[in-house]
Amino acid sequence: MRPARSLQSRLTVSVLMVVVVFWLGALGLAHHEARHDLEELLDAHLEQGAALLALQASAAPAGVLPHYTDIAAFQVFQGDRLALRSDNAPATPMFELPAGRTSGFATLTIAGTAWRVFATRDSALDRRIFIGEREKSRTDILDALLHSGAIPMLFSLPLLAAAVWWAVRRAIAPMRRMGALLRERRPQSLDPIVIDHVPPELSPLLAALNGLLGRIQTLIDTERRFTADAAHELRTPIAAIRMQAQVALGESEAGPREHALAATVAGCDRATRVVEQLLTLSRLEAATVVPLGPIDVCGVIGGLAAELAPSARAKQQHFAVEVPEACRARGEATLLAVLVRNLLDNAIRYSPPGARIELTVLAGDGRVQLHFEDSGPGMADTDLARLGERFFRVVGSGESGSGLGWSIARRAAAAQGAVLQLRRSERLGGLHIVVSLASV
Repeated sequence: MRPARSLQSRLTVSVLMVVVVFWLGALGLAHHEARHDLEELLDAHLEQGAALLALQASAAPAGVLPHYTDIAAFQVFQGDRLALRSDNAPATPMFELPAGRTSGFATLTIAGTAWRVFATRDSALDRRIFIGEREKSRTDILDALLHSGAIPMLFSLPLLAAAVWWAVRRAIAPMRRMGALLRERRPQSLDPIVIDHVPPELSPLLAALNGLLGRIQTLIDTERRFTADAAHELRTPIAAIRMQAQVALGESEAGPREHALAATVAGCDRATRVVEQLLTLSRLEAATVVPLGPIDVCGVIGGLAAELAPSARAKQQHFAVEVPEACRARGEATLLAVLVRNLLDNAIRYSPPGARIELTVLAGDGRVQLHFEDSGPGMADTDLARLGERFFRVVGSGESGSGLGWSIARRAAAAQGAVLQLRRSERLGGLHIVVSLASV
């Protein structure tokens, strides 16, 4: 496959082709106009020649005048008799004037040669005069006129090509500067590219490139945070799993060994949950644009309630969900499920046995609101202010966790344009969380 031509060569060739096409068009127009003007001028000369010939014919003897040029010929008829002619003119009239005409022009062929002939008739003297000029002589004059203008233009084309090449090269100099900056940048440098005096045509390209660099930086930062978070959060459960496995290997009695194995399984479950939450948070942070559309809020909540209800029953909690018959909002179903699951899971995990956990969906005024309330211990104002920070956990909660659930919930809400509010529940005494979505 042939390599692509450079932009500079494409622009240079394109401009030269346009110049040549317009030059040829101008040359054709000049040829037409010059030929028309030359025809008028030389026809006027033929008329003047006929007038002079009429005066000369009155004084000159009849007969044939000697040869003096090949480009002109004339005839003088007195009645039907040929009184005077040039030796290169035929003996018969060159052409006949139409009836009623005293003069006129004709282009005709005589002995294989094209002539432009002017004829005039003097009725008082019963005289007819014909004077002609070779068409080739006119063509030669026209060609000489055009060559005098076209030849210099033709020889100036190389200079024009060089000028166009220089102009195009200068015009695309900002692109070369941009290329040089990109070549000189270090691979790990993702800072925006700054170029002074950027032409308006390059501004969208530079903005798009800087936007791409910014998105790449965001993805890299997300991957780095994921790696750091995974290393930070998995260190403890992996160490606990290793310790419990060593205890199980060292125990000879069935009871302690089974207890150690059960703790090992619990540690694996906790590590699995941490990995799932880290992956969810990483995907949410990497998603720059989330397509939103109408979603069935009641359907999403109903499925999650059925999924999490066994966990609440296991802790003897009163778990209630109240939704209208139909409720649709603008969002993304998977993100809404992530948001609701994390909020309900936190409420079930951190509320004590016998606590009340309620989820109520209200619709009106162009919004759909999800109210999460529980009768758990609640949180201090200082802890409420920090809720949502990565790996932040309330001390003394008595539950194992990664501190990532609220970070995931906040990011899932922000990706859908939802408003997330948190306060103390005046009715149940625990937390009251409100998620507000735009209705459709």
